[in-house]
Amino acid sequence: MKSQAAQASATPLAPPSLMSKFSIGGAPLPMFVAIAVITGLAAVTGRLPADMIGGFAVLMIAGMLLGEIGGAIPVFKHIGGPAILCLFVPAALLGNGLMDDAILKAITVTMKTANLQYLYIACLVAGSMLGMNRKILIQGFLKMFVPLLIGTLAAIAAGCLAGLLFGFSPRHTFFFIVMPILGGGIGEGILPLSIGYSEITGEAQGHLIATMVPAALIGNVVAILSAGLLKRFGEKRPHYNGNGMLVRSGEDRALLEGQNVEHALDLRLMGHGLLLACALFILGALLASVTGIPGPVLMIVAAAVLKVSRLIPESMETGAYQMYKFMSTNLTFAILVGLGTLFVSWDKLVGAFSTAYFVICASTVIAMVVSGFFVGMWLKMFPVESAIVTACHSGLGGTGDVAILSSSNRMGLMPFAQISTRIGGAGMVVIATLLMKFWH
Repeated sequence: MKSQAAQASATPLAPPSLMSKFSIGGAPLPMFVAIAVITGLAAVTGRLPADMIGGFAVLMIAGMLLGEIGGAIPVFKHIGGPAILCLFVPAALLGNGLMDDAILKAITVTMKTANLQYLYIACLVAGSMLGMNRKILIQGFLKMFVPLLIGTLAAIAAGCLAGLLFGFSPRHTFFFIVMPILGGGIGEGILPLSIGYSEITGEAQGHLIATMVPAALIGNVVAILSAGLLKRFGEKRPHYNGNGMLVRSGEDRALLEGQNVEHALDLRLMGHGLLLACALFILGALLASVTGIPGPVLMIVAAAVLKVSRLIPESMETGAYQMYKFMSTNLTFAILVGLGTLFVSWDKLVGAFSTAYFVICASTVIAMVVSGFFVGMWLKMFPVESAIVTACHSGLGGTGDVAILSSSNRMGLMPFAQISTRIGGAGMVVIATLLMKFWH
C-alpha cells in the first residue's frame, strides 16, 4: 500500500503541455507570454508604474526575448547576436518613434534616475576582480604580460595608422575606436569609459556610447573569426599548436589546478557582495573628488589593489563573485536594452558603420593577434594558444571570451582569457581615461 501511494505521488498529475517545453530566457513560454501580456496591457492603458518596478519588468522582458532570438540565429549567435539585438532593436524603435511613452518613461526612471547601470557596473567590477583566484591573477598575468603589452601596442599603432589612412585623427581613433575594442566589453569597458570621458569632456554619455559601441562589436566579430582561423592553422601546422596548452613546458597545468572551486550559493554572502560593490563605487567617488580621476576608474584600481593585498575576507570575495554572476546572468541583456533605448542614438549608430571604420577595427584586432602569435613563439609558448588568448583582449567581456574560445575549441584557456579581458581591459580603461584627462 505504501509503495502504491509513493508511486502515485511520483506520477505527474498531468503530462506537460507542448508549450511548457519551450522557454524564453529560461522562463517557461506560457509564463513569459503571460508576464509580457500583463506588462503590455499596463503600458497601453497608462497603468505601467513609472519606477523601477515597471522598468525592471520592461527591461527584463525585452532583454530575455531579444537575447533568446539573437542566440537562436545561426552564425549570428556566435558573433555577439544577443548583445547586438539588445542594443540595436530598442535604439531603432525609439529612433523611428515606435516606442510606447509609458515604457520609455519607466526605462528612463530606472536607468537615469535610479542609475541601474551604475549598480550593474559596480557589481561587475567588484565581482570580476575579487572573484578571481589570486594565484591565477598574479602568475597568469606574469605569463601573459609581455604578449598582452606588445599586442596592445601593436593594436594601437595599427589602428591609429589605419585611421590616418582614412582621414581619422590619431586622437579620435585611439580614444573612440581602439580603446573601446580593448576595454573588455560593454559593461566593464564602454560604460566606465563613457562615464569618464563624459566627466572630462562634458559630452553627453549617450553620444559617447553610440560612438564607441560599433567598434567593440566589430572588434569582437573579427576576434572570433581570427580564433577560428587560428584553429584551422594549428590543425595544419601541429608544431605551432598546443591543443589547449599555452606554455610548452606544461607549467600551466599546475597553474590551472588553482582555479576557483565554485562555492555553494550563499544568500547572506551575496548581500555582503552587494554591499562591498556599493562601497567600492562610493570609494571611487570619494577618491575622485580628491584626485580628479573619474570614480569608476578608481574603483577598478581599488578592487585590484584590495585583491592582490588580501585585505578583503575570502567570504566577502565569494559574495562579490556570486553577486557578479547573478547580475551578469540575469541583468546583462536588460541593461543592454536600457542602454540601447536611452544612450545609443540610432542615426549615429548606423552612420558609424562604414568600410573605413571596419578596416580600422579589423586592423587593430589583427595586429594584436599576429603579434601575440610571434611573441608567444619567442617566449617558448605555443603560438596558436598565445594568439588566441591575446585575441580575447578585444572581445566583448566574458561572453566574448566564450565565443572566441568556442570558435577555436580552446575553452580550457578560459582563466588566461579572463586575465586578458578583465585585467587587460581594466588597464585600458584606466590608461585611456587618464590620457583623456591630460590630453583634453
